[in-house]
Amino acid sequence: MTKRVCWIQIAPVLAALILAPVPVLRADNPPCPAGTDRFVEYRLFFGRSQGAVETVTDAAWREFLAEEITPRFPDGLTVLDAAGQWRDSSGTVVRERSKVVLVLAAPGAGGMQHTREIAQAYRRTFGQESVLRTISTACVSF
Repeated sequence: MTKRVCWIQIAPVLAALILAPVPVLRADNPPCPAGTDRFVEYRLFFGRSQGAVETVTDAAWREFLAEEITPRFPDGLTVLDAAGQWRDSSGTVVRERSKVVLVLAAPGAGGMQHTREIAQAYRRTFGQESVLRTISTACVSF
């Protein structure tokens, strides 16, 4: 019999990895090509359901975006509609509408703290278990 690893079991490990400080500008990062600058890219993944019930309406999402996300990243961001899925503790694959927010910010601009605050606010406001955050670097030209 194989043992399944459920989200609840791995969530603390993922949270520790996601919340750990990330040295985004290391000496071994290759330089950006001429005409580009190094930015930090944050991606936040927001599920919109609890179980099989969608609890974050389009209107509620727009309000959250306006009140929590935009003030922290007023220079711009991108919001994508997505179809997410995950396996719950009973082994059932749960599918839900999701939102993905992409933000490019200058290193040291407070993006780590801002994305942490946004994730906490979303979990608190909508009773969500988690908000996935990824952090990477990107070479950007405007």
